[in-house]
Amino acid sequence: MTVLSTLAPVPSDEIFALNRAYATDDNPQKVSLGVGVYRTDDGKPWPLPVVCEAEQRLLAEDSPFRHEYTAIEGDMAFLELARDLMFGFSSKDTSEELQNTKGRIGSVQTVAGTGANHLGALFLATQMKPKRVWLSNPSWANHLTIWELAGVPRKTYPYYNATTRSLDFTGMMATLEEEAEEGDAILLHACAHNPTGLDPNKEQWKEIADLCERKKLFPFFDSAYQGFASGSADEDAWAVRYFLNEKPNMEMCVAQSFSKNFGLYGQRVGAFHYVLPNGDQKLRDIVVNNLCHLIRGEYSMGPTGGCNIVKKVLTNDELTAQWHEDLKIMSSRIKSMRKALYEELVRLQTPGSWKHIVEQNGMFSYTGLTPSQVYALKDKYHVYLLKSGRASISGLSKKNVTYVAQAIDDIVRNVN
Repeated sequence: MTVLSTLAPVPSDEIFALNRAYATDDNPQKVSLGVGVYRTDDGKPWPLPVVCEAEQRLLAEDSPFRHEYTAIEGDMAFLELARDLMFGFSSKDTSEELQNTKGRIGSVQTVAGTGANHLGALFLATQMKPKRVWLSNPSWANHLTIWELAGVPRKTYPYYNATTRSLDFTGMMATLEEEAEEGDAILLHACAHNPTGLDPNKEQWKEIADLCERKKLFPFFDSAYQGFASGSADEDAWAVRYFLNEKPNMEMCVAQSFSKNFGLYGQRVGAFHYVLPNGDQKLRDIVVNNLCHLIRGEYSMGPTGGCNIVKKVLTNDELTAQWHEDLKIMSSRIKSMRKALYEELVRLQTPGSWKHIVEQNGMFSYTGLTPSQVYALKDKYHVYLLKSGRASISGLSKKNVTYVAQAIDDIVRNVN
């Protein structure tokens, strides 16, 4: 008898299972609103022009070192660029104050944003040992898996008001105020909350920061969409930078992904940043050392291909400027598709309010559709989205938005 005789199956990942179902569907009108990847108006992948240019330049350089090992913590030049992008540091600022702030941050390269989240959760579980981690309800499904595997008990705070289809900020703050305890970790989406597309405004972020400081909670930011959500890398990093600069005595960490904002989904480019309290720079190297210990036992070092592309772009003023233009192209198309879907549903007089579609931001919309309506959309119209009603807006186009709106209108009228 095998030692695995008691092994039980685990549920398939819904997003990847949905994508497989879509791929095998031969209906010509099928629409994928499931997987979170950017698509053009023709429904095709879009290698960013700036990424293509960076690839050509790297190919021309023909560096004999391009396949070599890096350090366990990763490519040091890349890490400085990633840190500066995340926290808004200028390479031209040589002030003592900025150097002190940089000295509070320990950074390592990871296997994309998922790897950064996992590494951070594992590091906190082994070193800080929080009693629990607070996740938004709902949150990215993989957050639950990551913290489960790290062995940290999970609790949720209210985030989405299903009745108004808006942010339940009052419920969030009340729950954390009453139930969160000193030393708890709290997972915060830096921008473009997945799956709802709802973010706190700046005044609400300030209240969240005050609560974390007062109750001695540990903020864990997941930044997967910097620059992709609004088109501005600075605007999308506002919350992280506020915590860093206005709460200098508070520890926190940031999981940073380059999948969405560089279109490097398969290259797995990411970084993890641990921010120490003001005056504790001497601990930075010890933090990095311990993170490297975990990295060495898992993947030894981050992959170099994608990080070389990011490094090439962010070390060249011309390419950096082009990247910012590419971000605007992606974010503006997403916004235009939100507007088009909303206007079509209004034109059809689809029952209910659909204003939330344009009030949300980023790649996803929490449509408010029920699981039975989602299943009906797939079975009758071959429109694929998650059973929670989360739709990837990038799957919409000028060619299919009318069809999708009509499908939603029919399903809403006829399926509970």
